[in-house]
Amino acid sequence: MSGLPDPRLPAGRSSGGPERRPGGTLGAAGWAAAAVVVLAVVAAVAPALLGGAHPLAVHPEDALLPPSWAHPFGTDESGRDVLARVVAGTRASLVVGLAATVVGTVAGTVLGLAAGVGGRIVDAVIGRVTEVAFALPLLLVALVVIAVTGPGPVPAVLAVGFATAPGYARIVRASVLAARGSQVVETAVLLGRSPASTLVRHVLPRALWPLVAVGTLGVGQAVVWASALSYLGVGTPPPAPEWGAMLADGRTYLQTAPWMSTFPGLAIVVLATAVTVLGRAVRRRGTAR
Repeated sequence: MSGLPDPRLPAGRSSGGPERRPGGTLGAAGWAAAAVVVLAVVAAVAPALLGGAHPLAVHPEDALLPPSWAHPFGTDESGRDVLARVVAGTRASLVVGLAATVVGTVAGTVLGLAAGVGGRIVDAVIGRVTEVAFALPLLLVALVVIAVTGPGPVPAVLAVGFATAPGYARIVRASVLAARGSQVVETAVLLGRSPASTLVRHVLPRALWPLVAVGTLGVGQAVVWASALSYLGVGTPPPAPEWGAMLADGRTYLQTAPWMSTFPGLAIVVLATAVTVLGRAVRRRGTAR
């Protein structure tokens, strides 16, 4: 009977056609997001390929020109080409976002491992600390870190990284607790393996993979928060091009030169969305395997 599956084939596969694996490809949205991320990497590595003008070149006679063939994104109050500054600002936003995600995942891994293997008292203390951090707005936590370390790109990386660390800590803690109860870990303990060897060989691989998938999503969030800090004047200092700082500079000219804020804002939204969509697509592929 053609309606029944072939018992000789593995479960979930029929003889009526090729095997279909969910999540086998990124999909249209995933490939579009990947293209945007690749374009952002090119802009960060070789900005001259996408924006011909120098981002710091001042031309007072060309101040506040609307978008045109010569200046596709217009010019700012100093006559600087907005397209060149948006392209050049990709490096600062992308580097800060990536670095902040690394700081957050490393700090979260340390806290999560300590909570997962450190015993009930350590787990309770770290749990209360993360709960307090979750109760506060992320931007407020970042500003507190900035108040201690001072403004600048490196403090911005530390601020965003430490502010996002509690979320990663919860994921690692849950993964560690789940791995500790697995049969593989119990077998390793029965065979007399040392706690350090069991942790490195069996617990860490199971705990870190979910963190990698979530960390990919966190890059987009880190880009947004890093731009927010620059918008408030505590991130990348002027005159270096940075999207959040460009948004702040354009506030005075929203009615006369809206392009000064429109294009940096679009850059933040597009890059953060693309990284998030790509991260979700990669996470689905990893889950489907």
